[in-house]
Amino acid sequence: MPSILTRVTGRLGRIVLNRPRAINALDAGMVAALHTVLDRWERSPRVRAILVTGAGERGLCAGGDLRVFHADALSGGTVSLEFWTDEYRLNARIARYPKPIVAWMDGLVMGGGIGIGGHARVRLVTERSRLAMPEVGIGFHPDVGGSRLLALAPGRTGLHLALTGGSIGAADAIYAGLADHYVPSARLADLAVALHDGEIPEFATQPPPGELAHARDWIDRCYAAPTVAGILDRLRADPAPGARAAAKEIEGKSPTSLAVTLRSVRTAADLPSLEAALDQEFRLSSAMLRTPDLAEGIRAQIIDKDRNPRWAPEADADAFFAPRERELGLG
Repeated sequence: MPSILTRVTGRLGRIVLNRPRAINALDAGMVAALHTVLDRWERSPRVRAILVTGAGERGLCAGGDLRVFHADALSGGTVSLEFWTDEYRLNARIARYPKPIVAWMDGLVMGGGIGIGGHARVRLVTERSRLAMPEVGIGFHPDVGGSRLLALAPGRTGLHLALTGGSIGAADAIYAGLADHYVPSARLADLAVALHDGEIPEFATQPPPGELAHARDWIDRCYAAPTVAGILDRLRADPAPGARAAAKEIEGKSPTSLAVTLRSVRTAADLPSLEAALDQEFRLSSAMLRTPDLAEGIRAQIIDKDRNPRWAPEADADAFFAPRERELGLG
């Protein structure tokens, strides 16, 4: 079975990520196939717009293939580096694509799924959408341009999402700048028909209320602390129930990932472009692949599923940002 399905109807090119049993998690073959079809449709005068959806009912894309990362982290392999090279170039390609890409971010959209949908020109969420960058829970960091997206979120909400790894629904995704419009899931067929004519239709309605906007006071106050330890101190002391819940979430994450992510998101705001952020993320991914926390985090969450990682904190998070022998070179 092909990992992506493609067809052209009218003026619309349709891409379906097609690994429904894995919630359409990305593998190297899928990324290569996406590059190929985007190359072909960029040159095609027939295709005026592209619609990206996920097969099945569970979500657009649950991220990357973590078992591959786990195997490389244990063996010292380089398959993950090859994958990230192609994946991050795809993220940049989607963001700069000359024809409108419409991402139907229905259901679960995590990690690599944000890299596909979060950089599209039109990003649609539904009542079933749950978006997250949960990498700190597996000893990793928000990549696929996620550091840049989170850095540009209102106030310090992006840091909150990055350090807790929590998922958000449609209204909060729009508020955080990860999505553009809310469209009920039942309208997908209508949307596709309208796009056949090469027009971007307006089916957006008001989403159910979210939470982030109402939490801005304590989020901005607590996440202003310069270090992870300082943020945790403020969260634990804050009277808002959400602040104490955030502290409990952060306490269970990889200390190394938290320190790296804090700096990554804060610096991404000042980088000149998405490509520069992807370059920084590739540097971080290359370094974190060789730390014990990535293998341990994936083991605890995906392999053994005991949800009890034994973290081995690194002393110097700044070292992760040092130049590497292999660089992405986008920015």
